[in-house]
Amino acid sequence: MSLDKKLLDILCCPVTKQPVRLLEADALKRLNQRIEQGEVRHMDDSPVETPLREALITENDQRIYPVEDGIPIMLEERAIPASAARPTTEA
Repeated sequence: MSLDKKLLDILCCPVTKQPVRLLEADALKRLNQRIEQGEVRHMDDSPVETPLREALITENDQRIYPVEDGIPIMLEERAIPASAARPTTEA
């Protein structure tokens, strides 16, 4: 289920008040790979255990919010640091 465009236009981060947008497919793929490896934690330090089908990211690229069954989970403690979806630099 895809997120409604009208809903996306009015949503914002409950912490920073930044607008949000859909997380791009390549970033979502990286994030899910790290989730499967047990490397990703929510802001409350609990592990993210289930890969995401959809997610929102703040305009300032700091926080990711999961979307479950078309419903954005806009809770501060359930946010994921956006660094978990960034490419890693290999030496």
